[in-house]
Parts: sequence; C-alpha cells; structure tokens
Amino acid sequence: MERRRQIESWLTRLHPGRPFALAPASADASFRRYFRARFDDGQTAIVMDAPPDREDCRPWLAVQRLFLDAGAHVPEVLAEDLDAGFLLLSDLGRRTYLEALKDADRRQTDALYADAALALIRIQCASRPGLLPEYDRALLGRELGLFPDWYVARHLGIALDDAQRNMIERVFETLLAVNLAEPRVFVHRDYHSRNLMAPDGGANPGIVDFQDAVHGPISYDLASLFKDAYIGWEEERTLDWLIRYWERARAAGLPVRADFAEFHRDYEWMGVQRHLKVLGIFARLYHRDGKDGYLKDMPLVAAHLRQTCARYRELGPLRQLLEQLDERAMQARVR
Repeated sequence: MERRRQIESWLTRLHPGRPFALAPASADASFRRYFRARFDDGQTAIVMDAPPDREDCRPWLAVQRLFLDAGAHVPEVLAEDLDAGFLLLSDLGRRTYLEALKDADRRQTDALYADAALALIRIQCASRPGLLPEYDRALLGRELGLFPDWYVARHLGIALDDAQRNMIERVFETLLAVNLAEPRVFVHRDYHSRNLMAPDGGANPGIVDFQDAVHGPISYDLASLFKDAYIGWEEERTLDWLIRYWERARAAGLPVRADFAEFHRDYEWMGVQRHLKVLGIFARLYHRDGKDGYLKDMPLVAAHLRQTCARYRELGPLRQLLEQLDERAMQARVR
C-alpha cells in the first residue's frame, strides 16, 4: 500500500488538478508491477512500479530506445523517477496476444503470428554488438542449471545420482555448442503471447517486458514465440510459420542459415535450452517466490521438451531421464 500511495502522490505532482483512478494492470515474474491510470478525460497511461532495491529501470530504458529506433511498437516514456523506481508509459492496450488468440479464427491467428514475426525481424535487423549484454556460455549455462537445481531437486524432490548428473552435463555441453554457433542478433528473451499486445488497428503488435534483452542466438525469440509456454499449436502449423519467417528474414538480409534444415535444427535445440530453463524458473517462482500460477503451464513446456528430444539421437539420454523423472514423480504421487 505504501508504494501505491507513493505512485498516487507522484502522479498528482505530474498532473496537478487532473483527477485519476489507479487500478492494477498486470504483474510479471519479477518484482515489477504495473498500474493503469485512467484520467477523468478518458485518457490512460501505465505506471511501472519497480522497487529500486529489487529492480533497476535503466536496462528497460536502454532496450526501449533500441527497439523504438528499430521501428518496434514499444511503450513511450512519458515521465520517469528512477530514484523511486517509477516510469509513466503510454498504454498499449488491455488485450495480450494470449487473450486475442483464444478468440481468433485460423486466419486471424496466422495474421497475428505473421505480425509478430515481422516485428521481430525489424528488431533483429537493427542488431549491433556491444549494445546489449552477450547471451554467452556463462549465461546460457546458468539458465540450464535451473533445471536440475529447481525443477528436479526442489520441485520433484528427486536426487540425481552421479551417472545422471554426468549425463546432464554432457548433454548440456552438446546443446550449448549448437546454441553458441548460431548467428547473433538482438534477443528480447521472452518474446511470447503474454508479452505481445494485440493492436486495435494496424499490424504492429505492442511489445513489453523486454528489459532482459541480450545479444544472442537468432532462433531464441522464435522458440519463445512458436513453442510458447502458455498456448500450444500443432507442429505442422508452427513449422509453416517458421518457414515464412525464414524466407522473410533471408529477404531482409538477416544471417539465418541458408539451409532451412540447419536453421530448423538450431531452432529446435534452442527450444530445448529454453524449455529446460523455463521449467526451472516456474519451479523457482513457486517454491521461492510463492507464485503458483505458473504450475499449470509446466505440462505444455515439458511436452515441447520431450517432443524435441525424441527427434535427435544426441538428446536421447535427456529424453530417457525425463521419462525416469516422470515415472518416479508418478510413483511418489501414488504413495
């Protein structure tokens, strides 16, 4: 309540004599919260509340400028108080892609994903090294470590033996070698249906929650988008979307693989890295932060992971481990 009172006082100073109502807009997996301010003339704006002892607004502002210059539809900064951890932003609307897709027919769904892919190409075409943190081996590896530490040990309550841990390390090294060999571009790092806003008009989706952007593998955001943790699609359809992206990316001069089969392999293996990370993050959000809303999304993420591991011989040992974990978790529930 104290943070909310501070926000109300800040808005009153910014807009003296202009009444407004403040209501929760959304929250994300971090400590940020968002409020929608509705003024008496009907105009709205979004307040980002990022407690400075837990969050830093500066990375968000740096990425916002890069993505805005690239032609992406990101919130405009209307006012800021970095010491307090407040940003006042333009309102990109209430309807996320996730909400819009639930009501969309096939043609509308295809159009939404085509728009999201085009927006991503704009961002990728603006890429330059040295402006964002590198998505390097250390960071990718730390993310993979969330799977054994938080998902297996903490969430499933299973202790891996030495042979299983050695196997995981070998598979992770194989995975990282493929991930790190990809061409590198700007990476949103969470480019999916909950962070894209469906536009009221036009074809450029609103893009939010980009503060963790990095310079890294070109297929990462595609794996986030088409192998979404929150909504699933038949594989033939996502393959068609991926091919269409690849064709447009080549035409735009992006450094995608000339052979689509190689590009598809990169995308699949990048998805494995992301799904292992996401299972660990969802487990951590529940056990450390008390956020249980992500537990319902774990089965879809695990299904993506198993499906890809079944296709590649090098990932066979990981698939076997997943099956063993499922069996032991089932036995524990029965007991």
